[in-house]
Amino acid sequence: MTEQTEHPLAAAIKPLLDAVGATPVPLDEAKAEDVVLEWEGERALAVRLPHLSSALDRLLTEMARQFDGRPLTELDRWEKQRVVALLEERGAFTVRHGVETVATALGVSRFTVYNYLNRQDGAKPN
Repeated sequence: MTEQTEHPLAAAIKPLLDAVGATPVPLDEAKAEDVVLEWEGERALAVRLPHLSSALDRLLTEMARQFDGRPLTELDRWEKQRVVALLEERGAFTVRHGVETVATALGVSRFTVYNYLNRQDGAKPN
C-alpha cells in the first residue's frame, strides 16, 4: 500500500471518525494512547481520539443543530432544560468544568444548570 492510497478500513470508518472528532494517524506516527486497528490480521491504521474538552464543544454544536441552528443562548427555558437533559445523557457533565462550559453556552448560571439537572432527578414541575 502506498502512502497516497487510502486503506479501505480508513474509508469505511471515516464517517465514524468525523462524528466523534477522531483522526486517522499513520502507523509510524502512532502514540501509545492511539488506538491501532487491524484489517485481516494486520495493523492497518491508528486512530487518535479527541480530548474530552473538544468532545463537549462538539456536543454543544450538535445541540444547536438540533434546535434549528439557533444560538443556545436564544433558546427558551424549556429548550435549555432539554439541552441539559440531552447533554447529561451523553456524559457531558463528566468532563472537568462541564457545568461551567454548558452554563456559558446557554447564557445561564451554573446554579441554573444544577437546577435543571436536579429537575431531571425526579422533581418535575407541575
